[in-house]
Amino acid sequence: MSEHTWWKEAVVYQIYPRSFNDTDGDGLGDIPGITEKIGYLDDLGVDAVWLSPVYESPQYDNGYDVADYRSIHSEFGTMDDFDRMLERLHDRDIRLVMDMIPNHTSSEHEWFQRSRSEPEGEYGDYYVWREGDPDQPPNNWESAFGGSAWTYDEERGAWYLHLFDVHQPDLNWRTPEVREEIYDTMNWWLGKGIDGFRLDVVNLLSKAEGLPDGDPDGEWVGSEFFVDGPRIHEHLGEMHDEVFAGTAAVTVGEMPQLDIETARKYVGDGPLDLVFPFEHMDFDFGEAGRWDIGSWELTDLKSILDRWQRGLEGYAWNTIFFENHDQPRSVSRFGDDGEYHYESATALATVVLTLRGTPFVYQGQEIGMTNSTFESLESVRDVDTVRNVRELIEDGLIENYEAIRPVVEYRSRDNARTPMQWDDTPHAGFTDGEPWIPVNDDYPEINVARQEGSASVLSYYRDLIALRRGTDALVRGAYDLFHPDDEQLYVYTRTLEGREVVVAINFSDGDRRARLDPLHAEASLLLSNYDDVADAPDGAVELRPYEARVYEQSQ
Repeated sequence: MSEHTWWKEAVVYQIYPRSFNDTDGDGLGDIPGITEKIGYLDDLGVDAVWLSPVYESPQYDNGYDVADYRSIHSEFGTMDDFDRMLERLHDRDIRLVMDMIPNHTSSEHEWFQRSRSEPEGEYGDYYVWREGDPDQPPNNWESAFGGSAWTYDEERGAWYLHLFDVHQPDLNWRTPEVREEIYDTMNWWLGKGIDGFRLDVVNLLSKAEGLPDGDPDGEWVGSEFFVDGPRIHEHLGEMHDEVFAGTAAVTVGEMPQLDIETARKYVGDGPLDLVFPFEHMDFDFGEAGRWDIGSWELTDLKSILDRWQRGLEGYAWNTIFFENHDQPRSVSRFGDDGEYHYESATALATVVLTLRGTPFVYQGQEIGMTNSTFESLESVRDVDTVRNVRELIEDGLIENYEAIRPVVEYRSRDNARTPMQWDDTPHAGFTDGEPWIPVNDDYPEINVARQEGSASVLSYYRDLIALRRGTDALVRGAYDLFHPDDEQLYVYTRTLEGREVVVAINFSDGDRRARLDPLHAEASLLLSNYDDVADAPDGAVELRPYEARVYEQSQ
């Protein structure tokens, strides 16, 4: 694989369309709103956009429940709007990566409607159906959104599998026609000129023969029989051959419960180009799992990222991210969204844009958007959060919403879905109407307009992206970690052809004076998130709270 493959050198920006920019006043972001902001993306310096789903959908899971893969959801615009957006992005040399959801569709998709009404018909085996007692699910598998992964359908008189929401039935990938439908759809979009796909929960496609009961004490009951299932590599190999072979399109797999050894089988010489691992997104879970908050130390985060940096080196390319549409805001989670908002947001940016791999930046991350508040369960829009909280209450594990509100405000996916904060006008300049979800209360202080033309999180992202583009070592350089056991310092190098970049970050709210092992006396400062940077007289460095520095030196 070429060292200069485009997606290795790219910085990717994820857009969640319903929360990005609304041009028609209905409170939902739309495709013309994206087109309107392409100049902003170009100024930021990104090379590609990952676009969350814009397909026709009843929106039970905000577009990840697809009713028609080849139509645009009317609230987002038209196919002409999409084509215009794609053309304008390409005019700016910005590629477009679409979300593809191959594991499940909407229950309103024509395939499912015909599958439930005509069990012996053409679409009868398009989904995972099991007959049986209407009061007893076929097995004990659980939905990721809480409760059983099975729902009984009265019309067909059978149970259907949904590893996510009840409105998201799982496709049956054992059926050749299902696979052919998905491949044809992907080729249709590539024919329109898009540049690749992010593949939603793609390692869940293959389910074990017989659908046996899972470990009832498992973190996700049944997952040992549907994560990395028995035919997954056969399916993805076929997908590669039928869709991607001979193209420059990128494939990025979202893969729950992925470890390094398994990742090596998917990327590099495997069927995919990139994968999203989630170990660093799960390490702050508490004893009760995802809906509990655990304590963590910087050494925990460094250790996980270091393992993935080393574990894929020589095998494949990494992805680097702290945020997406399913994760809370990183400055609230891993930084300090109060006193050291700017410093910690830019410290996190430094990690994302200087480690080895393709950086993914989520909308609003570049201005340091923060977690929001949700005063009641009724104010929560996320089906995942709502269903899980209701189940906890029904099972008697918590008394009421207030008992889990701190966890919701720390963890809920809605934190990433509040509208993009463009300025300090009503609704943060996102819409002239009533937004589908309330804007974060901090929008008068944290917004794009306020950060233009000043030292800000936004200006730092722009500088850092430009630095990455102009510094080969930050793209292709070897990686090495220093001071692994230090609870304040995050220090590593990127080395290429005799030049070495040293990244040094104080990940704490206190000053830290230290000698950095890799730093030479003649090192020159490339970038810092503080203006007045000076080394201590004895050659050590004095790093202030969340201070990040990027140096260059001869190896």
